[in-house]
Amino acid sequence: MSNAASTAEFRDARDLLLRHREDYDIARESFAWPRLDEFNWALDWFDVIAADHPERAALRVVGDDGSDESASYAEMAARSGQVANWLRGLGVRRGDRVLLMLGNVVPLWEVMLAAMKLGAVVIPASTLLRATDLADRIIRGEVRHVVAEA
Repeated sequence: MSNAASTAEFRDARDLLLRHREDYDIARESFAWPRLDEFNWALDWFDVIAADHPERAALRVVGDDGSDESASYAEMAARSGQVANWLRGLGVRRGDRVLLMLGNVVPLWEVMLAAMKLGAVVIPASTLLRATDLADRIIRGEVRHVVAEA
């Protein structure tokens, strides 16, 4: 199955659920998980939306301090592609575990999309964790890379 076919099958499943969102029984009876040979949500879904609707808002982050940032699908697709290339250059490979410790800021979501594009596994971590909690996650999660603020 091609990536375009996988995207279409995923979209069909989503659309079915949306059509029957107010009738749980029909949604449940009608729904079947798409059988996808290969599907990368960041590449085969998110970036497709970015190509079809580049200016559509994809992300909005409202901070406790009153800050309000937003990004379009095109901006997020482009930036996550840049971040994916940067991570690849640092040695991040498919299946690698990446501990991601950022607050709720736009770069958090750019790195998540980038990691998905590479096939890396994201291990989210709160910025409130103590050193012992981080060490535990790094060891048990077999973390190879960490993305965090200074």
